Amino acid sequence: MSDILVLYYSRHGAVRQMAHLVARGVEQVPGVQARIRTVPSVSPVCEAVEAPVPESGAPYVELADLEQCIGLALGSPTRFGNMAAPLKHFLDETSGLWLRGALAGKPAAVFTSTGSLHGGQETTLISMMLPLLHHGMVLLGIPYTEPDLLNTDTGGTPYGASHVAGPANNRPVSEAERRLCLALGKRLAETAVKLAR
Repeated sequence: MSDILVLYYSRHGAVRQMAHLVARGVEQVPGVQARIRTVPSVSPVCEAVEAPVPESGAPYVELADLEQCIGLALGSPTRFGNMAAPLKHFLDETSGLWLRGALAGKPAAVFTSTGSLHGGQETTLISMMLPLLHHGMVLLGIPYTEPDLLNTDTGGTPYGASHVAGPANNRPVSEAERRLCLALGKRLAETAVKLAR
């Protein structure tokens, strides 16, 4: 069984919910399983500030998770049109993998959640893509052959799955957003299997 790493940071739970939906999409593909991981919060001076093992939820990611996976789904809430600092802090620590080309040729996809409809979803998705491009990963989006991408009035972009959580961060993932998360996970797994051959 091959692993797709679904790596995320979530503060209010929306990105965590999306990660589990992407993982369900991954597991629609035979021979592939999702490995869900997260990153710890960081202090204002960018040091991990949580216990080495989370009290609940997904385990914290290790560099070995990136090396062992055949594909990566990366998720973060939006922070002023950019990925959240805890995820960026982790990615900044992957230069050893970059030097060895450990991620080159592996497929990757991204997903995000914002408080408002025009809250920087696409720039956040692109900000997550940039380090993946430096690693030589093959980036995947969501094609417009997915009907929900054309019809959604909530989240959903060709750059990756997205969700509008609302100003109080309590709006549930819509049906269209859910289907786009599933579609992204399935597309990532199908591509990873083809590239792994």
